[in-house]
Amino acid sequence: MAIVARKEQESKIRAIAELKAAFDISPHGNPADFIFADYRGLTVEQITILRRQLRGKEAGFKVVKNNFARIAFQQLKAPDVSAYLTGPTAVAVAPRDSNEVAKILLDFSKEAPVLKIKGGVVGNTVYTGSQIEAFSKLPGKLELISMLMSVMNGPARNLAAALNDIPSRLVRTVKAIADKKQG
Repeated sequence: MAIVARKEQESKIRAIAELKAAFDISPHGNPADFIFADYRGLTVEQITILRRQLRGKEAGFKVVKNNFARIAFQQLKAPDVSAYLTGPTAVAVAPRDSNEVAKILLDFSKEAPVLKIKGGVVGNTVYTGSQIEAFSKLPGKLELISMLMSVMNGPARNLAAALNDIPSRLVRTVKAIADKKQG
């Protein structure tokens, strides 16, 4: 009997280690962000479609056992997310742009209303489901960078246009004077 209990413990430890490895995806030294969802009622086909969409943003969608996930998050020294680890739980792991992942999840929840966003962790801040929804409506990181670059490029573009306008004005003025002398 003791041998069976020991094997169960080893399997639990291995399962927690696998969850930690899945959650500890951190490119460029930044920790991954997490969005928690209640997936009860989704079909296997729907989950497969959602995972495929998330893979396009280098994110994952993992169904977890709440106790194992709670232990894995504690070991990773993540903020306390135990409030979201109740009932059937799936975790979307966003190693890069969590805004895009939140948009995918919320768009998918419109098609499949049984998917409920419980909350999430972005950076080291814990958000509720409604805050994640508001977060998804903000521009993404790449959109913000392109907006910033456009704003930074504006003055240089205006200066170039003004500098190009001086010679063309001079040419038009000389042409007008030449036309006036001829006429």
